[in-house]
Amino acid sequence: MRAHRILAVLIAALIPTAVGAQKKLNVVATTPDLASIASMIGGDRVDVKALAKATEDPHFVDAKPSLIVTLNRADMLIDGGAEMEIGWLPPLLQSARNTKIATGAPGRISAAQGIKLLEVPATFDRSRGDVHALGNPHFLTDPANARIVAANIAGHFAQVDPGSAAAYQANLARFQSTLDAKLTDWQRQLAPYKGAKIVTYHRDFIYLAARFGLDVLETLEPKPGIAPSPAHLAQVIAAMKGANARVILVQPFQNRRTAETVARQTDASVIEVPQQPGAIAGTATYVDLIDHLVAEMVAAFKAKP
Repeated sequence: MRAHRILAVLIAALIPTAVGAQKKLNVVATTPDLASIASMIGGDRVDVKALAKATEDPHFVDAKPSLIVTLNRADMLIDGGAEMEIGWLPPLLQSARNTKIATGAPGRISAAQGIKLLEVPATFDRSRGDVHALGNPHFLTDPANARIVAANIAGHFAQVDPGSAAAYQANLARFQSTLDAKLTDWQRQLAPYKGAKIVTYHRDFIYLAARFGLDVLETLEPKPGIAPSPAHLAQVIAAMKGANARVILVQPFQNRRTAETVARQTDASVIEVPQQPGAIAGTATYVDLIDHLVAEMVAAFKAKP
């Protein structure tokens, strides 16, 4: 009898926990920057995983079988929506066979929705290199675009989990308020360098340049996705000398040695500025990442006036 009473007490203690427990949304993002924003909007109501590593080129992710399993179990998928993942995501989705994250489903979020994409080609011509038909997909280097992406995510989270809609909207408001304050500070820090000319390895910082009034003079790639040639690098060096461009931006997976070769001949600084949170120490979140990027550029501009 005593054993029955003890069992009843244990069951009674467990029931509120079981009833009150809420299953978290299983959210998959293609890249860490999207995952970071999703985590801030979802809070403790979501589990978020990124498919691409922070240190790898998001254009060329290794389509491992484990990623198929991850997508198969997802409640939601956030992709860039501007074809950056076009070389590896479609076959993974086909194998995952998950209708929750199919195109058009509430669980599928296109981050580019509402973004004004730059460099949209008038004609699609592969002779111009790895050009994306919808426009340049590196739009999250402009923090103002992160506001739009966050709102897209919050809206879709509320569709799939309407009971938590108020919480998602509250998280969105906090994130956007933080971002607005930070954007004002970032603009203040970079204002003295408005019009400064920079060189990048790939066409991956044009949104950053547009937001903060910088000028991308040249890229080390002659065309997107095409390896630098000696002849093209000679043109870049000449252009940098003529325009007094003293800062070269590279990402961790790009060829820093090539950038340093150019820098030695132009008295420029090479700064490593990843676009993905977690790629280097101190950049755990999207906001941390932009903080680092701005600080590195300000330091480089001061060092090479």
